[in-house]
Amino acid sequence: MDLEKSTTCLTSDTAKALRGLLGVAGLRPHDIVVVGCSTSEVAGHRIGSASSADIAEAIMDGLLPIIKEDQLYLAIQCCEHLNRALVVERECAARCELELVTVIPHLKAGGALSAAAMKEYSDPVVVESISAHAGMDIGDTFIGMHLRRVAVPVRLDITRIGDAHLTMARTRPKLIGGERALYPKTS
Repeated sequence: MDLEKSTTCLTSDTAKALRGLLGVAGLRPHDIVVVGCSTSEVAGHRIGSASSADIAEAIMDGLLPIIKEDQLYLAIQCCEHLNRALVVERECAARCELELVTVIPHLKAGGALSAAAMKEYSDPVVVESISAHAGMDIGDTFIGMHLRRVAVPVRLDITRIGDAHLTMARTRPKLIGGERALYPKTS
């Protein structure tokens, strides 16, 4: 498959997965979606071994229009070399009172998707941690540390982006109060 066709497919599959996640997650404007991605895994290689700016751009093309349309914030997780810090818009960091860190993610430290976020966001900053409302993990990059405390797996018919394994989760508030408590049916 040629690069143009394959990137079009990656964009389409990413958008489909995100729309499916958002359909289940019930997010509100200004909620946060965290995405971790190994472009190496998407291309069929071992994680961290073949980062691809082209694949990252295709995935961002599937994420950003939907995120903007739904007035959400997108947090892109960096790789382990940057301790899984996250690229967010400055507005998100300010609204959520997130502490900024000083680093510039790039292809070899941070990963291709975080480098693409630095390029595509209007005012990108890097934060050390976040408490997101939902997330996509493309290539088993382990986004769980950046989700709110009660994460619920989201199962859809799309299970891969390229060759990378796809997992998704939404979060919900903790159920408290024990056997006499009442809970909304949506939890």
